[in-house]
Amino acid sequence: MPVALAANQYGKSRVRLVKVARQGQHHEMTDLSIDITLSGEFADAYTAGDNRSVLPTDTMKNTVYALARKQPLGEVEEFCRRLADHFLTRNPQVAWTRIAATQNLWQRILVNGKPHEHAFLKAGGGCRTARITADRKRTEVRAGIADLTVLKTAGSAFEGYIHDEYTTLKETRDRLFGTIVTAEWLYQPGSHKFGSLWNSVRDTILEIFAGHDSRGVQHTLYAIGETILSRISEIVEIHLSMPNRHCLLVDLVPFGLDNPNEVFLPIDEPHGLIEATIRRTG
Repeated sequence: MPVALAANQYGKSRVRLVKVARQGQHHEMTDLSIDITLSGEFADAYTAGDNRSVLPTDTMKNTVYALARKQPLGEVEEFCRRLADHFLTRNPQVAWTRIAATQNLWQRILVNGKPHEHAFLKAGGGCRTARITADRKRTEVRAGIADLTVLKTAGSAFEGYIHDEYTTLKETRDRLFGTIVTAEWLYQPGSHKFGSLWNSVRDTILEIFAGHDSRGVQHTLYAIGETILSRISEIVEIHLSMPNRHCLLVDLVPFGLDNPNEVFLPIDEPHGLIEATIRRTG
């Protein structure tokens, strides 16, 4: 039976890096997890066990640490782009590379109301992500946010949907709305100031989620994406994923009690999963 290697890629995943930039007693800390993927002319390694074109994944890991030492990291997107350039420049057998990073966010511990110079507390409110895909003609820069857990106790309804013989869900104009937002967006070529742009996206997600008169998760998801594109010209498109983390109203009638939308049972599984990509059309 004739077969052929249709596609291939390999790399190193979850390369952990903490970089401390020291300016006297004042320190800045960056905490990253990086995934590296290479694709190109590696067929002989698969079909014949010939590794002459293979850059070891251990070398990829070491490259992360060496480049982190040689110069300041800068924004996570900039560091990922330097890694991509390094692998493409030194390895002619590589057709394209993808560098993905997740940044765990830390904030300074407050001591007597003042931020400490070198003591940190892991921040809530999501992780920062970046994904660079590059070949020798173009570089695509995507950024994102993950694990942004939010909930509101008013301003959310769900009604007017299909009812069939299997529908038990009751329509409501007043429900709890909880979700864990994951977003990834594509930047225009030449974009910069990635840190401030990321903060603007995060702030917009929180603002619209809190204030939107939601008629469903889809309704709020679109409002978030539409507002981000209207405010931030550097973003071409954004993909949003918002699972519906249900809080079910507990039936207290068997105990002789009413429940005026106050006592809920939160459940993780199963949950609805709503996703969409919003893109500029002109």
